[in-house]
Amino acid sequence: MASTTRRARPPNTALTRLIESSGASHNALAFRVNELARRQGMSTNYTHTSVANWCRRGMVPTWPIPRLIAHALSERLGRRVQLADIGMPDHKAAAADLGLEFPRGTADAVRAATSFWSSVNRRDFLGSSFAITAFSTPVTRWLIAPADVPADHRGGVRVGRADVEELRESADAARVWDSRYGGGNWRSTSVADCLNHRATPLLNGTYSAEIGQQLYSVTAELSRLAGWTAFDINHHEAAQRHFIQALRLARAAGDVQLGCYVLTTMAMQALMRGFPTEAIDMAEGAFERAKTIAAPRVLAFTKLIEARAHARAKDGRAASRALADSETMLGRMRDGADEPHWIDFYTHARLSADASEIYRDLHKPKEALAWHRQAAAMASGVYTRSVGMRLAIVATVHIQDRELDHGLDLGNRSVDILSRVNSKRAHHYVQELTTALTPWRTEPQVRDFLHRARPHTGGGRPYRRAVQQS
Repeated sequence: MASTTRRARPPNTALTRLIESSGASHNALAFRVNELARRQGMSTNYTHTSVANWCRRGMVPTWPIPRLIAHALSERLGRRVQLADIGMPDHKAAAADLGLEFPRGTADAVRAATSFWSSVNRRDFLGSSFAITAFSTPVTRWLIAPADVPADHRGGVRVGRADVEELRESADAARVWDSRYGGGNWRSTSVADCLNHRATPLLNGTYSAEIGQQLYSVTAELSRLAGWTAFDINHHEAAQRHFIQALRLARAAGDVQLGCYVLTTMAMQALMRGFPTEAIDMAEGAFERAKTIAAPRVLAFTKLIEARAHARAKDGRAASRALADSETMLGRMRDGADEPHWIDFYTHARLSADASEIYRDLHKPKEALAWHRQAAAMASGVYTRSVGMRLAIVATVHIQDRELDHGLDLGNRSVDILSRVNSKRAHHYVQELTTALTPWRTEPQVRDFLHRARPHTGGGRPYRRAVQQS
């Protein structure tokens, strides 16, 4: 079945009339569209049923198929057929749905993902905005069926393990650069180019069911990373679409624990965009769907994000309970246990650091500082963004505890470190610190800090101060 937009539409009478005028059967039109798609490097399998759905149910296939339908009818009728003539939207209108689709079939999922990747860097796409409701269909469909049935694929270039490994190395490198320099670094943002120029031809290639699952899994990782880097620089509309495609490809791979991780990342985006209730639902759903399959560390991270969402919703009891669950599950992990490489960052040190943030959000500075003391030091040269964010969080906690000098010292160190990072998300933590300083704005040392922090709060240049290393 063809991939279509999610909106229900009335019957497409304009298309029906043109097909009848052309004399083409539904089978013949589907065959010609498949032929034209193949010439453009796409693997499609439209049938007479697909054409019937376009006509009777008003379904709209993924771009650029509407243009190919118009082309096929132009050939039949001997005149130019416009998209408006067949009752389908032009590319700009179709772009509004790009990346938000979660097709039922694997072939349609690949087509939707690759179509999105080819368009994501276009300027007009960035006019869209994050919408929490766009997560509804993807989340529901993944929770109902988190794994597709494996199948061979016939297409272009033959794909082998070496191709999959190359993509995996690209994902590993992108993770390192993202942690060190932020999502705005050129190496981090190159993930989207990798998906479009390297992963797309492989997904449209020829591979066995086994290689296909590995290929879908690593492209899901890359799409999640592309979403994460976009999220980090406040391109939430692009991030949301990358996350949705990552979740769909994880389902194509039959990789339930990766799907759990992607859905947890989507929950984090929801809570950071101001939707903590929806984030709780998503994290709880991810945990329940994967709890008999995923490694304890994966499940522990899901519980951590649930705890953070409860804290943003000001439910201290639920936050503490979810945090305790996360700590318990981390304790079940044993050295040498089989677990995904992409979750190795989640250690007790990371849990402790996030626990500080949870209790900061709950305005419980004593508990926040107790957790902070458990968090091991992180190398600022490796985890630059995380170190800078943690310092800003703990600085805010000290301000909540009315320890102004200590808070300002940590705040200055945070600004020094984050000056090397291109991350709007990290800047947000400095903004929260400056908000906490509001009662002391007239103090000279606070005015100095606010001046230095201006680049993180939407202002101009200042920074200047020697970097202090802990």
